[in-house]
Amino acid sequence: DVQLVESGGGSVQAGGSLRLSCAVSGSTVSRRRIGWFRQAPGKEREGVASICSIAVYADSVKGRFTISQDNAVNTMYLQMNNLKPTDTGVYYCAAAGTRASVMGPSTRTCPTDFGYWGQGTQVTVS
Repeated sequence: DVQLVESGGGSVQAGGSLRLSCAVSGSTVSRRRIGWFRQAPGKEREGVASICSIAVYADSVKGRFTISQDNAVNTMYLQMNNLKPTDTGVYYCAAAGTRASVMGPSTRTCPTDFGYWGQGTQVTVS
């Protein structure tokens, strides 16, 4: 079974940085779309960034957040810079249940059926 474990959350002042990590076991992330989501108090979970060779970002984090992966250690990362109070929430990493037939931005060939989730890590920006 695929397991994802996040780390790196915490509290930071506005303008600061954090890097979240997500260690994946049970399967490789090199052939799946992977992503980061967040849920603020009282709000629905929203997508922050995903990558399948090419990264895509929510408008609210473009230019501030960077998603990456290290296939050698089966880990994904979310580097968050210039954090704002509106970035506060629980951050989740996720991996698609279906392997990509072609790595790239197309959701048809690199699906977004995020079926594997981490437990979440709290990020608080004040």
